[in-house]
Parts: sequence; C-alpha cells; structure tokens
Amino acid sequence: MARATVIGSGPNGLAAAVALARAGYAVEVLEAADTLGGGVRTAPGPLAGFLSDVCSAVHPAALTSPFFRAFGLHDRIDWITPEISYAHPLDGGRAAVAWRDIDRTADALGPDARAWYALIRPLTRHLEGVVDFTGNALLRLPAEPLTALRYGIRMLEQGTLFARTTLRTEAGAALLSGVVAHANAPLPSLSAAAAGLLLAAHGHAETGWSYPRGGAQRIADALASDLHAHGGGIRTGERVSDLSALDWGDPRRGDLLILNTSPRLALSHPDIPSGYARALRGYRYGPAAAKVDFALDGPVPWTNPDVARSPTVHLGGTREEIWASENAVARGTVSDRPYVLAVQPSVLDDTRAPAGQGVLWAYIHVPAGSELDATELITRQVERFAPGFRDRVLASRAVPASAREMLNPAEIGGDVFGGTFSLVQAVRRPVLSPTPWRTPMQGVYLASASTPPGPGVSGTPGWLAARTALRDARLPHELSDLF
Repeated sequence: MARATVIGSGPNGLAAAVALARAGYAVEVLEAADTLGGGVRTAPGPLAGFLSDVCSAVHPAALTSPFFRAFGLHDRIDWITPEISYAHPLDGGRAAVAWRDIDRTADALGPDARAWYALIRPLTRHLEGVVDFTGNALLRLPAEPLTALRYGIRMLEQGTLFARTTLRTEAGAALLSGVVAHANAPLPSLSAAAAGLLLAAHGHAETGWSYPRGGAQRIADALASDLHAHGGGIRTGERVSDLSALDWGDPRRGDLLILNTSPRLALSHPDIPSGYARALRGYRYGPAAAKVDFALDGPVPWTNPDVARSPTVHLGGTREEIWASENAVARGTVSDRPYVLAVQPSVLDDTRAPAGQGVLWAYIHVPAGSELDATELITRQVERFAPGFRDRVLASRAVPASAREMLNPAEIGGDVFGGTFSLVQAVRRPVLSPTPWRTPMQGVYLASASTPPGPGVSGTPGWLAARTALRDARLPHELSDLF
C-alpha cells in the first residue's frame, strides 16, 4: 500500500489526509504541537473553566465549502448559526447590524438600503457560483460566468475610491468596511474587497457566520475521527524543520508528501530545483495578528443591545477610521484606535465559560513580528462601545505576533493568512501555475493557505492538493469518488 505523509494537522492538512485515506493510502499526519488542529484548535482560556480558540473562531466558509459539504461536516458536529452574522457599533450607542435576513439589514440602513441590496443580494443568491469562482476558478473557467463577472465588477468598485460612492451613510459604509478589513491589507484594495464581498455574501446566506458549539477544535476532531476510521494515524509533538532528514517513503512507488505548512519548508527538500526555490523565496508574507483572550465575569456591557446578541463584532468606528487603521499597519505602525476583530462565542454557546460568565476573543492587525501586547489597545476600543468592560475582566492572556510562529510554524512572523493577500498573490500562490499545489519534486505537494484559494477554514487547499496527487497517480480524484 502506498504511503502518504502529511505535515501539519490544520484543516487543510486533515482534509488532504482524509481524502487520501479514503482513496486507499496509508496516511500518517505529523503535527508539531501537542494537540492537533492547527488553525482550528481550542484550548483552556486565561482561567480554568473558560475555552478560547487558538486561531480562527467563526467559520463562514466552512459550511459552503465543496469539500466539507461532501464530507458532511454540518451533520458531524453541532453548529451555531446566529441570527446576527456580525455587528458594528458606532459612537453614541448606535450600531450597524448584518442580520442573516438581508431585508432587515437593508431596512435599518435607510438611504443605503438600495445600495446594500444591489451590492450583496446577487452574490448571496448565487453564493455557490461565488464560492466556485473564489475557490479555484481563478485558474480555470468559472462554473457561473455571469456571477463571476458580477463579483469582479463589485470587487473593482469596492477595491478603489469608488467605494465612497456606493454606501454613503456612516452605518452602511462602516458595516461593509468592517468585513473588508478582515483581509489585513491596505484599504481600499482589490484583494481586500474580494475577501470582504465573499464574507458579506455569506452573512445573508442560510448558513450565515456559523461556528461549532464547543469551539473550533470540533472541526479538527471530526476530520481526525474520519481519518482514523479509514486507517490513518496522527502523531503530535513531531516538529519537522528539514525534509532531507524525513523518512516519508519512496515517491517512485507512489508515496506522497503533503505539506500543510509554510512553503518555506519545501526549500529544505534535497531535490528542489533552483528556479522553484527562487520562486518560493520571493513569496511574500504579510502583516500579522496580535491576539488577546479575555475571561469575563459576565457579558460584555455593549451600549447597543443588538451588539450584545452578535457573536462577531467589528470595532473601529467609521470607514475612515478603519481605513486609517489598516493603512497604518501597512506602513509599519499601529493606530491608537485600531480595527479590532472580536468574537464573543459565549453569547450563544454555554460550553465556553462557567454559567453567567463569558469569553471574548479579539485581535488587531500589527506589523510582522511585532512584540506588541495588544491588551490595552483592545480594551480601550471595547470600552469605547461598552463602558464598564474593563471591570468585567477576570483575566486576560495576550499572544503577540512574535509568539504566533511558535504556536503554529506556518504563521511566518505572525501572518495568519499564509502570505500577503494581495491581488497578485491571490493568483501567484506561492507560484504562478495552473496546479500550484504540485511541486517539481516527485510526490511532494503543497496544501496550506499559501496555495489557492488561500486563507479561510474551508479545507479547499488541502482537498485540491490531494485531488492533484490522486490525478497524478491516475486514481479516482473527484469528491464523488470518495464520499
């Protein structure tokens, strides 16, 4: 039986492992950390009885991912689908709210209602086509060309200064800007608009911005369970830093090596061609995330009651403030009023904190390798919209960008996206190729967020790497062949 060794147990590595095990490979996953999951791990919080997600916390793309749909992820774990996908508080107790019900969202935006409908509703109605196009259709003809064209036009609009001409109210402009800012890129920019529109379209879909009850770890555990059921194994505490010292089998007999890691690890392969090595060295990593986990003695005291109901909250004020914050990071600094991405999972998930108490997961964008402790900056931004928050904090734990690479070796300099998410690197990821998951080294494939379609908990890069490997081996290689 041919072997497949997968390095890294994030959702992409586990997706590749599951696919290959179902195809008949003897699969072994090697994970550097003591627990599996990579970007979908859940760990004890700052105090006993509190649970915090290590990296991602809410997963809009998971339940629309073709791989996870075939895998049946929706039915394997208990998902929470909030009535509010995300909320954006504004000064004076106001807030812009993205309900899953697009009509309710648009009605509250007043003069921007028509613009919100025109911008988001066609994408939500054709979400499968948007997911297809952004999933890997950049490298082939899209399944729905009209949807792809509509998405591209809106990306050009929202990725330039023309964005100011569509959503004109403070609430409407802030609501979209908070989503676009997820991309950790200069604003406005085409790549950030592309990511933001995809997320906003999910916000009004049936699955919304869902997350697993009990934490992101449930996703990794479901994948690991299926892998074990098909004969695969996982070894934790196995850090691989040099492929030349790794016994991963014989590629001449069909053995595979799947790298759910930074592409930099491939540079240690003894047979790497010089041109490919130059291309990998030229792949750029971007700004980072500085995260803080808070254990609270009760819910966050948001001034606006709708914000208190929303698991995901974008803090940053107006569109202009958010643009200024993200552009400061691009220049190598951090704003005094930074954009904060916050998640309060305990508002709907009672497994995350002791009864009556709560957790808040929050991060800001910072320059790569930053040693900044973001606790005070985040606390001040939360206090701005939730006076009294500081008094609710029982304990907190800061994870600066400089520490993230030790938690997950794929996060170079604390870059949680696996590389700068620019328009160029959305296509050249990490090399320009119709099959960027395949390397020139026989039997070696890349399967991380550094390959298309990029970041997000979808399992898609891992599945596309496995599909490429199976196709190369002339084995059945479609989802319908495996599930």
